[in-house]
Amino acid sequence: MVKDYKTIYEGGVGEIVEKKSRFIGTIAHVESEEEAIAFIERIKKQYWDARHNCSAYIIGERQEIMRCSDDGEPAQTAGKPMLDVLSGQGLCNVVAVVTRYFGGTLLGTGGLVRAYSKAVQEGLAHSVIIEKHLADELVITTDYNGIGKIQYLLAQEGVVSTDTEYTDVVVVTVPIPVDRTTQLKTKIIEGTNGRAKIQVKRQLYYGMVGKETILFD
Repeated sequence: MVKDYKTIYEGGVGEIVEKKSRFIGTIAHVESEEEAIAFIERIKKQYWDARHNCSAYIIGERQEIMRCSDDGEPAQTAGKPMLDVLSGQGLCNVVAVVTRYFGGTLLGTGGLVRAYSKAVQEGLAHSVIIEKHLADELVITTDYNGIGKIQYLLAQEGVVSTDTEYTDVVVVTVPIPVDRTTQLKTKIIEGTNGRAKIQVKRQLYYGMVGKETILFD
C-alpha cells in the first residue's frame, strides 16, 4: 500500500468552445480498468451524436495502468494530451472522456492538443480531488480528567477525531498517518501520565474534503 495518492472524490463535467467546436470533458473515479471501459461506453451512448469521444484513464495507486484513445482524431492529438493532464496532476483511479461536437473548422494538430488538454482541465476544475493518506485508526480511551489534554495534543498535531463517545469513560477515534503513530502515542501517554489507553483498530485511507474527514475502508 502506498502512503499517499491523489484521486477523484466527486467527478465533474466542464466544457470549452474552440472555433465553434464544443469539447465536453467528463471526469469520474474508477477502481478498475473494467469500470473505466464501462464509463467510457456510457458516455459514448450519452453523446451518441458527437463526432468523437476521446478517452484516457489511469488505474492503480502507483499508476500501474495508463491507457488512452484518440477515437478517430489524428494520432497523439487527443488521448495522449488528456492522459498527460491526468498523470501531470498525479491522479490515480481516474477516467476522462472528452466529447467533441465538430464546429466546421479544422483546428490543426496543435489546436487539437490544446483543446483536448483544456477540456480535461475544465472537467477537473468541476470535480473534487482528494488526497488519500494511509493511516492507523487509533482508539483512545481516557477518563474525564484526561480528555482536555488529549484534545489539546490532537489539535497541536492537526489531527481531527472522527468519533467521540462519552460514557463512564471517553473514547476518541482518530486517523493518524502511519509514520506519525508512534510519536502521537508517546505524546498522549506522557501527557496523561500513562492513564490513557491506545489501541490501533485498523489501517485505512483517509482524506479531507473541506473541513470534513472522509474514511475509506
